[in-house]
Amino acid sequence: MHIQRRFLMAGLGLAPLAAPSFAQGAPLKIGMITTLSGPGGYIGQDIRDGFQIAIDQEQGRLGGQAVQVLVEDDGFRPPQGKAVAERFLRNERIKLFTGVIFSNILGAVAPDVLDGDAIYVSPNAGPSNFAGRECHRNYFVVSWQNDSLHESAGELANRLGYRRMFILAPNYQAGRDALAGFRRLYKGEVVQEIFTRLDQTDYAAELAQIRAARPDAVFQFHPGGLGIAFLRQYAQAGLLASIPQVMPAPSMDAGTLAAVGDAAEGVNLSSHWNSDFANPASLAFVAAFRAKHNRMPTYYAQQSYDTARAIGAALRQTRGSIEANPFRTAMLRADFASTRGNFRFNTNQHPIQDWFSLKVERVNGQLAIVTKDKILENHADVFAAQCRI
Repeated sequence: MHIQRRFLMAGLGLAPLAAPSFAQGAPLKIGMITTLSGPGGYIGQDIRDGFQIAIDQEQGRLGGQAVQVLVEDDGFRPPQGKAVAERFLRNERIKLFTGVIFSNILGAVAPDVLDGDAIYVSPNAGPSNFAGRECHRNYFVVSWQNDSLHESAGELANRLGYRRMFILAPNYQAGRDALAGFRRLYKGEVVQEIFTRLDQTDYAAELAQIRAARPDAVFQFHPGGLGIAFLRQYAQAGLLASIPQVMPAPSMDAGTLAAVGDAAEGVNLSSHWNSDFANPASLAFVAAFRAKHNRMPTYYAQQSYDTARAIGAALRQTRGSIEANPFRTAMLRADFASTRGNFRFNTNQHPIQDWFSLKVERVNGQLAIVTKDKILENHADVFAAQCRI
């Protein structure tokens, strides 16, 4: 049994921003359900820590409203995430939720939150079903819609001239969205498609199939510890020299790069943000995160920071109220400076944003993820047309 951990997060007064003076009385409780243990544990830490940076900058507030964030570990298990959500709704009377990383856990958490007339704002998971026919007025995604992330990788493979691709991802909602998204924009031939297990640690069989298929390149989506294991074994099998990889950001973030080292050099990936972005909001966020945590933030931390900033912008407009209709109207304005630059909500309350090609290169002798070119502009997901809010 996984041990559940609760952390009460309070502002530490870093780089204060001007805030209205209406925040009085008890702080607004925000329920953060995220993955703090297992192979995705470092992701949950960045989700938690990125969100906290925004609170630090307002000395314990978001949009002028004092907040108290209750954080619990879902243990990488949907039933555990569901149980935490039920307890937050019942015992803590929480009406505003965030934090879930994995789409299968979101599928267990979001229905209870929404049925409880609460609001969910996603800093990461963006499964296709909730973007289309199952969209909801109280459900927002600040990160991406799952497919869009991988559509950008498909377009990157086109631009790199790869005509034959071997594609693989874990067999769960986000993995299925990943391969569907890649296929949607990729114009070449998919020579083989494989779904791996979500708890897999040995990829020898898949690597043998890749070697036999002799594709131009491999597209793989394996977030967190899964991606670390896959890339290490890929390099150990001697495949990097002959079969390059194209991947989405979850397969190569700052944590993955630190873990795999030289095996990552030359990898091409696509993302909506990178730590080298030069806009003021991103520069301020990266500096604050590194000063507090002495590590480079992943895009998970960036998405969570933007999620907190989006919530804060809405709370500023509603004067701290989370009554559903006014809060929704305020959220949809997206009246905050996103670290990624261009950002707005589509009609299904998922992002419209730009996507970029990135590459792992040496900068001053050190490996770094370097932004190269914009590959998609004002890109929206295909499921918004099915959403009727």
